[in-house]
Amino acid sequence: MIRLLLWLFGGALLGGIVHLATVLMLPSLATQDAYARLAPVAPVNTVAPVPSASPEAALMPFMDPAFAMAVCRYDLSEGPLKFSVPVSPAYTAVSFYTRTNVAYYAINDRAAGRRAIELDLMTTEQRNELPGDEEITAADRLIVESPTTTGLIVIKALVPELGLLQAARAALAVARCQPQ
Repeated sequence: MIRLLLWLFGGALLGGIVHLATVLMLPSLATQDAYARLAPVAPVNTVAPVPSASPEAALMPFMDPAFAMAVCRYDLSEGPLKFSVPVSPAYTAVSFYTRTNVAYYAINDRAAGRRAIELDLMTTEQRNELPGDEEITAADRLIVESPTTTGLIVIKALVPELGLLQAARAALAVARCQPQ
């Protein structure tokens, strides 16, 4: 009887290890991640609107129909990016993701405290090449360090009522994500 219990325990333990390893490896092996799905819609280092979600098709998972969205697929291999987006009438949020869909920074219009969210996006190496006077650098601009050279910037503008949809889309249309 004890031998049977040991075999069952060993089988359950091995099954758990295989399951855990599979779950942890799948995101890195997936070919149709958000970055790849957005390639036809969004050129690199350019802000592009994301089509509204419908029950039949959504470009990205878990899209909220109460938000107008735009994305920027960035590549920092050529140098830092200058990012700016005016705030929409209701609420604007910007999220930064690595190429493997790991969120590493987010900011909204309330935190920015201005009429526009403006920042510089760069890698740690590019940040280290900035001039040594950190007080001037910190006072002049917000600098976000990306852990990878490629990734996504997702911009969301709240549309609390249908009449504000065009205003939210207009704010996203003016957004810029371009090399310095």
